[in-house]
Amino acid sequence: MHLSDRLTAPPVPDCPDFHKLGLHEKELRLFNQEYNQYFIQGETKPANIGEPYLLKNPLSKKGVLLIHGLMAAPEEVREWADFLYLKGYTVYAPRLAGHGTSAVDLSSRCFGEWMDSVDRGHAVLKEYCEKIIIAGFSTGAGLALYQAVQKPGEFEAVISISAPLKFKGFSANFVEILNAWNRLVGRWGLWQFCILYVKNHPDNPQINYHRCPIKGIVEVRALMRKLYKSLPVLALPALIIQGENDPKVNGKSGLKIFHRIKHSKAYYREINFHLHGIVRGKIAPVVFEEVEKFLNTL
Repeated sequence: MHLSDRLTAPPVPDCPDFHKLGLHEKELRLFNQEYNQYFIQGETKPANIGEPYLLKNPLSKKGVLLIHGLMAAPEEVREWADFLYLKGYTVYAPRLAGHGTSAVDLSSRCFGEWMDSVDRGHAVLKEYCEKIIIAGFSTGAGLALYQAVQKPGEFEAVISISAPLKFKGFSANFVEILNAWNRLVGRWGLWQFCILYVKNHPDNPQINYHRCPIKGIVEVRALMRKLYKSLPVLALPALIIQGENDPKVNGKSGLKIFHRIKHSKAYYREINFHLHGIVRGKIAPVVFEEVEKFLNTL
């Protein structure tokens, strides 16, 4: 996947006055269209889980673009968003393509479409803010870092929490070979021989999909490979946080990312916790304290 392969614009919802809507309103309209299109009874979460949201602080020109992870939705980073808002930031949480709807939707997406979703979220936030920090959790952290590499002049800093440089429980060769097999037998119409999904055991079952498309893992790995190669040119202050006992992402991922960054204001922190999801629940205040310390250095 190359940047030239990315979509140049999202699909236009069936609305005669769509072009008259504001950018955030367009994202809401796009979500509503895809939510209805890919809705699966018993799998799709309530619409408020998947909606992108804007927390506008009228007294501040500082903003944070906050990106959720794979198989999740903007609601995943709501506690983090609320924390930042109370600290005086305007926060926008975009919805990544294929998320907040169903795993069937996600199974057809590529990471270039996720990058497009972030680009559009950035455009929303620029309407309100002069200075923007980009941040993300899990796959959202990988996207945040890659955006920071690609558009260094657009952001003041980048925050990465639990970026999945290497997964636990997934063999890279197995997943990529299986994805190639699925494409091959799919061309022959032998769908009964495809294995398109694996079971997911989410930390937040009220938010996350319970099955993960094989292609989704392949796309995350492709993103992280491109990111890892480009990290030495990152030209922004960076905070890298990694869960020490993360059961889904290899605990060395954060440190490997940190060591690739040459910027003088790059910081690394480890959080001792037994779950992957460290931006919600009882561990979240510990993580947010580290975020606040970093923000105070800018």
